[in-house]
Amino acid sequence: MSDDAPLPVGRLRLLVFIVACNAARTIESVLRRIPPALVEHYDIEVLAIDDASPDATFETAHRLSGRDAFPFPVTVLRNPADQGYGGNQKIGFRYAIENRFDFVALVHGDGRYAPECLPDLAEPLRRGEADAVFGSRTMESGAAKAGGMPRYKRIGNRALTAFRNRALGLDLSEFHSGYRLYSVPALAAIPFALNADDFHFDTEIVIQLVRAGMRIRERAIPTYYGDEISHANALRYGCDVALTTLRARLQDLGLLYDRKYDCRADDGMPYRPGLDFPGPHSEAVARLHAGQRVVDIGTGDGHVAEALIAKGCRVTGVERAPPGRRVDFERFLAHDLDTPLPDGLLESVDAVLLLDVIERLRDPEWFVESLRARPDLATRTEILVSTGNVAFAVTRFGLLSGGFNYGKSGILDRTRTRLFTFATVRRLFRQAGFDVVERKGLPAPFPLALGRGALADALLALNRLAIRIWPGLFAYRIFLRVRKRPTLADLLTDARRLSPVRAEAPPECPNPLLDQGSIR
Repeated sequence: MSDDAPLPVGRLRLLVFIVACNAARTIESVLRRIPPALVEHYDIEVLAIDDASPDATFETAHRLSGRDAFPFPVTVLRNPADQGYGGNQKIGFRYAIENRFDFVALVHGDGRYAPECLPDLAEPLRRGEADAVFGSRTMESGAAKAGGMPRYKRIGNRALTAFRNRALGLDLSEFHSGYRLYSVPALAAIPFALNADDFHFDTEIVIQLVRAGMRIRERAIPTYYGDEISHANALRYGCDVALTTLRARLQDLGLLYDRKYDCRADDGMPYRPGLDFPGPHSEAVARLHAGQRVVDIGTGDGHVAEALIAKGCRVTGVERAPPGRRVDFERFLAHDLDTPLPDGLLESVDAVLLLDVIERLRDPEWFVESLRARPDLATRTEILVSTGNVAFAVTRFGLLSGGFNYGKSGILDRTRTRLFTFATVRRLFRQAGFDVVERKGLPAPFPLALGRGALADALLALNRLAIRIWPGLFAYRIFLRVRKRPTLADLLTDARRLSPVRAEAPPECPNPLLDQGSIR
């Protein structure tokens, strides 16, 4: 938005929220330093919440709130028990949501973050340019050192900020400032109540904002190093921040799931094909060629079908609903896969695709057995199957540590009704009357989460090497190539059809139809 862009109509409501713990000596100064000029643009209320301090923080602030010394109302609350730094924020944010404020500014009761900066920090919110604004002590070179931040904390700040920027795809100058302003509707859109009550609450809420597509801006602030940070153990905080960020990144890979990070703006993660790296989609496309007739069962958004059509294949798509995009199918059939497929669908078909389908069926055994019993499915027709490997190393480790969470993507996405290993998926098809011609382990989809680059390529190469050593443990997905084993009815039909021909065949060609590949 440009500087000349129109501002929102009407008075905006800003809650200045002071988190306080053992701040009896500083709380009065913080309250008095809130700029009266804020009332020019906002209806202001100040909320101070004392987190069960053993000193006189509450009494001091409460006494001041009863005076006519401020141009805005001041509300002072005290938690009956210590809620922690993050827990105290949750209560204040809940207050802002319930009372329908437009913005909330988080200020610390120890005076470390200058209240005088509030008008400047609030401006991107007022102009509609941001959903959250963070005060940064490192945007200006040397500011943190001049403000008294210890050297080891400056180094740790830079290292953790660089790590999180890399992991989350951001470019913030600082993640660790507690001086933050939020749009209250943005807070209402994310599950911040699920976050930690400790200091890494601030890390989790950044991840949630990013996942929800919220806009974050930074403004430079002066550095003052007060006493409140002494309540945090620096080593523990650093470990919590790193593990929290790593967990969120693994969720992008579909390897873990935590509901607190399930806050994307869309309703479910969009289907993303993997056609340009090793995966079931690229495997299927590579094995088929121009002129073949293919039935793509569970076609989804049609990305695989589109790639096959571009190769010259004739593709019939089968799915509960048509793709949300145009795909030039030879034919499309809207069909519930938990009911029998229409007669004649597989007549003269060269290949059937079941890519990431069987694990979503209500009864995979029934589906596979009914597929084999179909008279229109020839024994020469190849069926290409893929499914997740629930015995993948990360899933095994999660189970060992007590975690087995379903999410929106990956091996344990919530649409799955059945889970398979190499052994169980092979048994599923063999017991239904299919021959498993080929089994192959496929690596995790690192490029989907990390983007194409040296790191993703290196992880793919490492994963593929591990699969060669132990596919059952290191394969993320299982890929099968199966063919229908002739049924007794097929064998009897072929015997009846071929016997008269053999009886009349010359000796040098005892079985001419067999030589020509005529047996189904």
